[in-house]
Order: sequence, then structure tokens, then C-alpha cells
Amino acid sequence: MTVVGPDGLVFRDFPGRSTADPFKQAGRGESTVRQVVIEHVASRSPHRHPHSEEVVFVVSGRGRVWLDGTFHEVGPGTWYRIPTGTPHATVADPGERMSLVCFFPHADLSANIEELDMLLEG
Repeated sequence: MTVVGPDGLVFRDFPGRSTADPFKQAGRGESTVRQVVIEHVASRSPHRHPHSEEVVFVVSGRGRVWLDGTFHEVGPGTWYRIPTGTPHATVADPGERMSLVCFFPHADLSANIEELDMLLEG
């Protein structure tokens, strides 16, 4: 068993978001989880995961998730599932800071993410 507190998280910046892997020091398991923080930005690029779906839980903040061309409103307590290979991005509403927990049934997220060359207007 591995227990990680908030002081053990190291965030890395990606386009439009910051993510932390709480279990990085524990080595690879059969799945990956990320804590993600999203601040409001004027635009951001979507990405996709070619080898697995993604399940997201919105801990705090309000915004919209863009799934393959359509925006959906999300807020605290919302869950959403993103099918394998589906372009997506979560965009915080103006003045909001979103906190998400993202689950992937894939052992290596770095081999399961493709940033897309397009911009979504926030």
C-alpha cells in the first residue's frame, strides 16, 4: 500500500493544466492516476489517449469539458468517461480554478497521451 499526502505531490505543467502523479515514486502499477489543476485560460489545446479510456472526477471548480467537438458543463461532484482515442480538453470558467482526479487503466501515461495541434477558445 502507498499513501501520499498533499505535500508529496510534484506538479508538472502541460498546455492549459498542471498535473501530479501521486504514485510516481512507488513505481508502475496496472493503472495511472493524476491530480490535475486547471486555471482559466483564453485558449488551450486538446489531447487524446490512444491506448485507454480516461475517467475524471471533478473535485472543485466549474467549467466545461470538450469531447470531440461538443462542450459539456461540469462542476464539483461530476464524473465523466472519455472513450479511448477521443480528443478532449477541460476548460475552467472565468475566475474558476478546477481540481480533477483522472484515472487511466494504463500503466504508463507518458506512452498514452498525444497533444493535438489545435486551439479551443476558453
